[in-house]
Amino acid sequence: MILIDDAGSGSLIGGTCIGVYRIESNEYKYDIIPVELYKNDNYERKAYLNYVISIVSNFFYELNVSLEEEIYVCRGYIFDELRIWLKKNGFIWYNAKIGEPLQTLIESSFEKYTINLGLPSNFIRYTRYPFHFHQLLKWVYADYKNRSTLCKTGWKSWKKYGKLPYEINYKHLKNSNFYCLFCGEKIKNYSTVKMITYFTNRRQEIYLHQHCNNKYIVKKNKK
Repeated sequence: MILIDDAGSGSLIGGTCIGVYRIESNEYKYDIIPVELYKNDNYERKAYLNYVISIVSNFFYELNVSLEEEIYVCRGYIFDELRIWLKKNGFIWYNAKIGEPLQTLIESSFEKYTINLGLPSNFIRYTRYPFHFHQLLKWVYADYKNRSTLCKTGWKSWKKYGKLPYEINYKHLKNSNFYCLFCGEKIKNYSTVKMITYFTNRRQEIYLHQHCNNKYIVKKNKK
């Protein structure tokens, strides 16, 4: 029995992780849809959906998946083109809610991938919803020039919030429970911090160590 699931399709940062798992032999394989397929014309023509077919067909070849083997596919939209491909090629497949062990395996693979992109491990560990859009947007604005290239810029939400004006000020924190969103290290008590402020659906504040990312110019961005 083959299970197919994804992780990261709702994350602003990075591409999407596609995983295939064979229950009987405990074989697990995964690959990443490149984030470039979520940008510009690639996103408009939904190139990422066809890339799923490329990933899964390669894994089917490696695992020698037969036409008699049952395949269970996550119900998500990311597999819309794959379902057509499975039907066209005569596979036995079903839409399903995918649980363990694949769910944990693929979520862990996506987390490791985003950490390799630069997302701090403590951000994932201590943030209640680490892949929530506005949480990740804060991380992006902490080093906008470099991190904006990691985003799914074809999204409507990015077009709305991805190029906002911001202000930079300095603030003294007596008691700090914050991590610097530039370097990822803890901000100590009684520190002067660099505070980046912008507005989305509400006021957003980002705290950085005072001397982290000194490339920021202390003035408003142009829209």
